[in-house]
Amino acid sequence: MTTNRRQFIAAGSATMLASGIPAVAAAGAPAATAADAAAARLLAQMGEDLLADYPENATGLGVDKGARAALKARLTDRTPEGQARIAQRVAARLAALEALDVAALGDRLRTDADVLRTAYGFAAEGFRFPYGDVALLNLNWSWRNAPYVVAQNTGAFLEIPSLLTEQHTIGTREDADAYLSRLEAYAGQIEGETARLAHDAAQGVIAPAFLLDKTIAQITLAQAGEVAAWPIIASLATRAKHLGGDYGRQAAAMAKARIAPALAGQQRELEAQRRKANSDAGVWKLPRGEEYYAWCLVAGTTTRLTPEEIHQRGLQELGELQSRMDAILRSRGMTQGTVGERMTALGEDPRYQYANTDADRARLMRLLEASAQRIRPELPRAFATLVRGNLEIKRMAPEVEPGAPGAYGGAGTIDGKIPGKFWINMHDMAVWRSYSMPTLVYHESIPGHVWQGEYTFDLPLYRSLLAFNAYSEGWALYAEQLADELGMYDDDPLARLGYLQSIAFRACRLVVDTGLHAKRWSREQAIRWFAETNGSSVAEVTGEVDRYCAWPGQACGYKIGHSEINRLRNETRQSLGARYDLRRFDDVVVKAGGVPMLTLARIVQSQR
Repeated sequence: MTTNRRQFIAAGSATMLASGIPAVAAAGAPAATAADAAAARLLAQMGEDLLADYPENATGLGVDKGARAALKARLTDRTPEGQARIAQRVAARLAALEALDVAALGDRLRTDADVLRTAYGFAAEGFRFPYGDVALLNLNWSWRNAPYVVAQNTGAFLEIPSLLTEQHTIGTREDADAYLSRLEAYAGQIEGETARLAHDAAQGVIAPAFLLDKTIAQITLAQAGEVAAWPIIASLATRAKHLGGDYGRQAAAMAKARIAPALAGQQRELEAQRRKANSDAGVWKLPRGEEYYAWCLVAGTTTRLTPEEIHQRGLQELGELQSRMDAILRSRGMTQGTVGERMTALGEDPRYQYANTDADRARLMRLLEASAQRIRPELPRAFATLVRGNLEIKRMAPEVEPGAPGAYGGAGTIDGKIPGKFWINMHDMAVWRSYSMPTLVYHESIPGHVWQGEYTFDLPLYRSLLAFNAYSEGWALYAEQLADELGMYDDDPLARLGYLQSIAFRACRLVVDTGLHAKRWSREQAIRWFAETNGSSVAEVTGEVDRYCAWPGQACGYKIGHSEINRLRNETRQSLGARYDLRRFDDVVVKAGGVPMLTLARIVQSQR
C-alpha cells in the first residue's frame, strides 16, 4: 500500500462519518472483547486452513513465503479421496462457525463470521452431491461450480498451466524446486480428476456431447508438440536459467514420465464418455438434477430466488434495457425490426468488426488500453478511497481460448509484484465489435474486477480468500454503469449502445440459464433465442451457452448482483436525502469485500 493510498483511506473514513454513512471498521482493529478475541483466532485459523486446502491461492495472493513457503510446492488434492477429506473439513469448520455466539461479537467480526458461515454453508451443501466439482472455497475458481469434473472450461489441464506460468514466481532455486514439485502434483491432479470422471459417469453424470467434443479437442491441443516446448516446461526453463542446474531438462523428463501419460489417460476417459453422451444440455437430466440446479442458483446468486422468479426477472429487465437501446437506434435512423434485429444489422457493419489477423488483434488491444487509461482520471468522482488499479491487459494462451469465456479479469498480488490481469480471448475475432469493447474494459479491469479486488487487500486474509459470484460480477456490471455515469460515452452514443447491450446480455443470461436447466431448453433453442433477442453473433452466444451448460447458475449472479446494488443505492439516496454522496456509497460497497448479497444489504443499511 502506498502512502497516498493510506491517506485516502484515512480521509475517506472521516468524510464518510460526516456524510451520515459510517466508515467500515478497519480490518486491523483490535478485538474489543474476549468473545471478539476468540472469534478472531478461530477465523484467522480458518484462513490458514483454506490456504492448506487450496495452496494455489497463496501463490495468487503472493503470500506463499515465510511461514507459508511450503505451500508454494503444493496444489489442491483433486483425487476422490482428497476431495472427500476437504468435504469433511468443511463440515467440521461449518459446525464451529455455527457454534459462535455472533450476537456477542463486534460489528466487523459479526460480518466476518457471517461471510465465512455462508461460504462454508454453501460449500457443505454442494459436497453432499456425489458428483461434480465444488469450487466455492477455492478463490482462484470460486465463481463456478461444475457438475462435470472436466469440461471445456473446467479441470486441472486448463487451470494449472496458467497458474504455473503466470503466477508462480521464480527468483530462487527453492522457487524452481517448488515448481518441479507442482509439476508432479499437477500430474496427480489430472489422474485424480480422471478417477472422478469415471466415478461420476457410473452414476450417469456425463457431459453433453457438444461439450465433450470441445474438451477432447482442447486436451489434444494441450499434448501437441515436443514436451520441452510445452508452455509449462518452457516457462520454467526460461525463468530458471539464471539459477544454474538444468531445470528445463528435469521438467521435461517429469512431463514425459508423469504428465503426458496422465493427459493421455484423461483423454481416453473423455473419449469413452463421448461414445455414451447425448445432446441434453441441462442438469435436469442428472441424478437429483432439479435439487442440484437449485443449489447452483443459491451459490451463484447468494439469494433464494427460484428458477421461475429469475427467468421472469430476466425478461422484465431485458424489456426495460431494450427500450433505452431503441431510442439510440432510432436516433441513428435504425427504426425497422426488433431491437435484436437492429443490433444484428449493426454488428454486421464491417466498420465495427475485426478480422483474424495480427494487425486487428493489435488494433483491438490498443482500444482496450486507451479505454482503461481514459477512465482513470475520473475515478475520484466515484470513490473517496482510491486504490492503485495495478493492471495488465493480456491475450489468453491460444490453447486455452477455444473453451474459455470471451474475457475475464482479477486483481494481482497483495504486494503489487504481479499486476491484476484483464484476459481477452482473441481466438475468433468475429465475436468482437469495436463499440462493445470500452464497457468490457470497465467490467473486467477498472473500475471492475481488478479495481474491486484491490480493496480486499485491506481485509483480513481469511476474507481475502473468499469471493461470491453475485457480489463480484454484480459489482463489475455496476462498474460498467459507473463508466456511463462518469461520462465515458457522452461523445460516443454508439459505445453507450454497446454498454446497454452488455447489460441486456446479462439479463438474457437469466432467461437462458434457467431455460436450459429448469425449462429443458435445447442448446439450439438457447443459442437461437439469445442471438435473435440480443442481436449478438451466433459465434459469441454459442460459447456463452456452452459455458452455462458447464457452470449452471454462475451466469445468473451478474444481473442479480447488479440489480441488488442499485436497489441499495436507491434506498440509500432516499434515506439520506441531501447528505447522500455517491462516493461514500461506492466506498461502502466496494470496501465491504466479497460478501453474499444479503450480507451486503445489512452492511449498507447499518451504515446509513
